Amino acid sequence: MNMENGSCLCGAIGYAVTKSPMRVTFCHCRFCQRGTGGAYLVEPIFEKGAFAVTAGTPRTYDHRSEGSGKIIHVHFCETCGTKLFMTFERFPDIVGVFAGTFDNPNWFERSPAISKHIFLDMAQTGTVIPAGFNTFREHATTKDGAPIEPIAYECHHVIGET
Repeated sequence: MNMENGSCLCGAIGYAVTKSPMRVTFCHCRFCQRGTGGAYLVEPIFEKGAFAVTAGTPRTYDHRSEGSGKIIHVHFCETCGTKLFMTFERFPDIVGVFAGTFDNPNWFERSPAISKHIFLDMAQTGTVIPAGFNTFREHATTKDGAPIEPIAYECHHVIGET
């Protein structure tokens, strides 16, 4: 695959990925809503070795997850405030990218085969969950890492509708 690049609003911090994402998480938790200023975060997940900062030095904000109790490291531009990527105490071998910071935010696949929606219990009213995607009321794993059984809707599901 070709290298894909991204950056912050002012261009001071740049990054590149050299592989396609391992998976894509659509996270509807309050942390991600606040962090993006939107209804949810689109977060492609990469192997740590496939990700590199190519320009500048991001600052880091450490946040303790309400769910796992582990630290989430949010890497951002000190100049313009753009959040670029996250690393995780709980998952040390991966990097989660804020998808909107890619130069071409549509370059990666978002199919049900590699994507999931998490924290639907916190999703904003009116959010549409597409049919066929694995969904989870909270995280996709328990605190000790055991997988949780997903729910996949047969047709699109609108949060707040019964």
